[in-house]
Amino acid sequence: MTKKSFRNICISIFVIVWTLVFHYESTRAFYLYPFFNHSLPKVKFLFPPAGWIMFFNVDNSYGCAEVYGVKDGKLQLIDPHDILQTRFIGFDNIKRNVLVSVLNPSMRNQFCRFMKRKFPEFDNFIVTSVHYPSVSGRSHERLQSVIYRCN
Repeated sequence: MTKKSFRNICISIFVIVWTLVFHYESTRAFYLYPFFNHSLPKVKFLFPPAGWIMFFNVDNSYGCAEVYGVKDGKLQLIDPHDILQTRFIGFDNIKRNVLVSVLNPSMRNQFCRFMKRKFPEFDNFIVTSVHYPSVSGRSHERLQSVIYRCN
């Protein structure tokens, strides 16, 4: 065995072990703990607790905004992709939850004017907040409240 092949084998072993440990640490808290029903030991390396998404703060809850158009007293959910159309390739602002910014009460007048201009077929619009308190525990529990109406 040559010196170069020995070095390559060592590097390959290190990469495989590091990848396995990284995946273990990434899935330990949210996936392996519920699967085995007891806590598993933490590996003492510099792995971020959230795993793949590194240093972002990831919470178990999730919230978003939904906009409904009102026509003849009937509600119709408007697809967020129709509201905020983007032409970028490689990412989706809707999946990045940019529509949640319309929940801010200071955005009400601007957003209502925009919606009336963009969707003249509707008589009115209702902006709601949707909150999922526990995505991993109670994924079907959905709390929804009206934030404002465009008059």
